[in-house]
Amino acid sequence: MDSILIMFAVFIFLLFIKVPIAFSLGVSALVYLVLEGIPFNIVAEKMYAGMDSFTMVCIPSFILAGNLMNTGGITKRIVAFCNVFVGHIRGALAYINILASVLFAGISGTALADVASLGSMLIPAMEDEGYDTDFAVAITASTSVVGPIIPPSVPMVIAGTLTNLSIAKLFVGGILPGILLGIGFILPTYIISKRRNYPKHQKIDFAKKIAIIKDVIWALLMPVILMVGILSGIFTPTEASIVTVLYAFIVGIFVYREIKIKDIKNIFKETIIASGSVIILVGIANLFAWILTSQRVPQTIASGILGITDNKIMVILIMNIVLLFTGMFMESIAAIIIMIPVLLPVATQVGMDPIHFSIMAILNLMIGLVTPPVGLCLTTAAQIGKIPTGKAIKANTPFLIVLGIVLLLVSYVPSITTLLPSLMK
Repeated sequence: MDSILIMFAVFIFLLFIKVPIAFSLGVSALVYLVLEGIPFNIVAEKMYAGMDSFTMVCIPSFILAGNLMNTGGITKRIVAFCNVFVGHIRGALAYINILASVLFAGISGTALADVASLGSMLIPAMEDEGYDTDFAVAITASTSVVGPIIPPSVPMVIAGTLTNLSIAKLFVGGILPGILLGIGFILPTYIISKRRNYPKHQKIDFAKKIAIIKDVIWALLMPVILMVGILSGIFTPTEASIVTVLYAFIVGIFVYREIKIKDIKNIFKETIIASGSVIILVGIANLFAWILTSQRVPQTIASGILGITDNKIMVILIMNIVLLFTGMFMESIAAIIIMIPVLLPVATQVGMDPIHFSIMAILNLMIGLVTPPVGLCLTTAAQIGKIPTGKAIKANTPFLIVLGIVLLLVSYVPSITTLLPSLMK
């Protein structure tokens, strides 16, 4: 146990001095192996075991599909489509930001992709129309959390692979929580927009509305094909990711005609870099997780939590606190790989459905993307808006309250996450 404590101390120290998460996990794991005298060939074995999964094909495929659709003009079409429905309301661009994030979530699968794509377009546009930059940054960052909750979701693919849960059921279980988040963000947006007298757009004539809707149909069909295919059993989530790539390729080149041959090299380059970093992180985190499992850390934590209380309400509260704290400091993918296998036994012992727990855990860790000190999505949005992160954190408070309320609902109303999966065959 002393070696485990030293490993964690090294890990926390490396994080504190801002060593990248993958290297922090890897170096701390190596320290443990040295202290315990374990041969280093275990490193390659466990890293390969973590990456050697057919389901992991989903990750580069969904990332590639998102890059193809981004380059293919989907972002601007989604924004134009949202403007048709909410453009005439005061604070129009703020509502467009929310609605676009919900729709974009069905394509990108990651929060950072949402911030990078929608943020680079909407934050400058909101500034130009007179919105406070900190508000524009805060709403863009917070709504990006919807990305990994509404399918497709890279974090859910990883969680399902780790726990042998149905990825299709995880995907479907995230739909209602994602919609709740979108609805919840409307209230603070309404209050702030009214109070600050943010602008609204002129109403669009009927003919133009029809033209915009016709133009966006191909983009909106992508998540529909994805979910119908998975729910009907026509293809698995892994096969769905390949279908999505083919669809995005065809639409981007032959329908919207915005992807040029010269763009393809850069699209694949970005996909390889993003996918490589995630998959390497998965491999290293699997080594770290193996060490924890071999030392019975999950069982120790389970016994510790259940030793405090076996009351289901209190156990769920403790798990939420642990997950939120972890998400505040650790990169979300690494946190999923380490924390979900550790806490799942605790959840099942108090009668939680594994799908319910997994989605609750992912939502907790995604909230960490918009909370200090790391807050990757919040800092990225602040960089786009060119404002200090501290100012963005303050402006984000109303949206964090919404995230907290939805988290409590997801935690204590299991049917929000289990109703739709229960309807599947």
